[in-house]
Amino acid sequence: MHEYVERHDGGYWVAGSRVSLDSVVYAFLEGLAPETIVAECFPVLSLEQVYGAITYYLAHRTEVDAYLRASDAEDDAFGRRLRDSDPRVRRLDELLREAGARRA
Repeated sequence: MHEYVERHDGGYWVAGSRVSLDSVVYAFLEGLAPETIVAECFPVLSLEQVYGAITYYLAHRTEVDAYLRASDAEDDAFGRRLRDSDPRVRRLDELLREAGARRA
């Protein structure tokens, strides 16, 4: 049996590529067909690799969804730390809020 997903460096990857499983899964969950994922998102992958990655996700959905939630939480925490530590980022956030308030 061919392995389409591998785990290393703390994440899931499409085997034999530098494409994260996350990327393929999010495109799939947005409703993109495997053919579209290859053509428009990851032309470095074969259609077989994309189908294999999606099949892996569906077979391990609970585990991968938990990993995705944890990864999203880490990204959010990093963003908060960045905003809290860098005055330029805080200022940009203020400007974006002000611009949004003017549009509303």
